[in-house]
Amino acid sequence: MQWTGKVLVVDDDKDICDMVSIALKAEGFQVDTAFDGKTALDLMNDNNYEVIVLDIMLPVLDGWEVCRRIRSGPQKGVSIIMLTAKTSEADRILGFQIGADDYVVKPFSPRELTIRVQALIRRSREYNKAKVINVSGLTVDISGYRVLSGDKNIEMSPKEFELLALLIQQPGQLFSREEILQRIWGYDYQGNTRTVDEHIKRLRQKLDTGQFQYIQTVWGIGYKFEVRPK
Repeated sequence: MQWTGKVLVVDDDKDICDMVSIALKAEGFQVDTAFDGKTALDLMNDNNYEVIVLDIMLPVLDGWEVCRRIRSGPQKGVSIIMLTAKTSEADRILGFQIGADDYVVKPFSPRELTIRVQALIRRSREYNKAKVINVSGLTVDISGYRVLSGDKNIEMSPKEFELLALLIQQPGQLFSREEILQRIWGYDYQGNTRTVDEHIKRLRQKLDTGQFQYIQTVWGIGYKFEVRPK
């Protein structure tokens, strides 16, 4: 399969940018590169990317700040893969908390990174369907990638949106944490089920602001979409 779409690779190591670009271009992607955070944001203003491969230790603006600004900007729906030498669990959790969709640790396999880019794009495009779901004051526009509580827009990262879309399209169905990881992050994801719990926690903080709770916990198993009054 020959892929299409634009990817931005951001790393202050030119050799890494070249290596990732070669791997992605071989699959058909258009690739731009940036060696600092400010240049990356400038490129975001002029291009529509489907995935950003983002290093953390960058000059001018680091990857954490770049990720935060992307998530609060007009292209907040773009998928972000953190590519970094930071290996601690705390760094991984912080990455997901500020809006990363995946986290790849250096040294890495260009082939594996390419597959992760493809997986993010594939899942994002699968959700691009003409479907709007309304339930108890909550509106989820699958094709428009938008969530409303009443008439108030709720800002979400791509993974938060995909998780909500998975649950709301199959109300009442129980999903285990492991199944959610596989469906949303992919079978080769190296994280653990705490990633799911962190995303569910943030979803609840954003959704449960009115008279209803939307996502229920089945202790020891997982989660399901079921509307209950508070």
